[in-house]
Amino acid sequence: MANTASAKKAVRVQARKTEVNKARRTMVRSQIRKVEDAITAGKKDEAQAAVKAAEPAMMRAVSKGVYHKNTASRKISRLNKRVKAMK
Repeated sequence: MANTASAKKAVRVQARKTEVNKARRTMVRSQIRKVEDAITAGKKDEAQAAVKAAEPAMMRAVSKGVYHKNTASRKISRLNKRVKAMK
């Protein structure tokens, strides 16, 4: 357990940041899930709209430090590739 006052504060700050980052990660995962649901349903228009909404959400999470830039780029690229491959 934390002994000093600064260590106790650091624990509190870390807990707050963890909650915020969890919320951001959940939001991004929900956006990705919408894209994947549209792809499995075969709805290309919905999938394209969902990708347009998911991409900025991913990059926002990158700027906040939730995801690494390359991870987000890879996920976005794969989603776009799957949507493009739809008939």
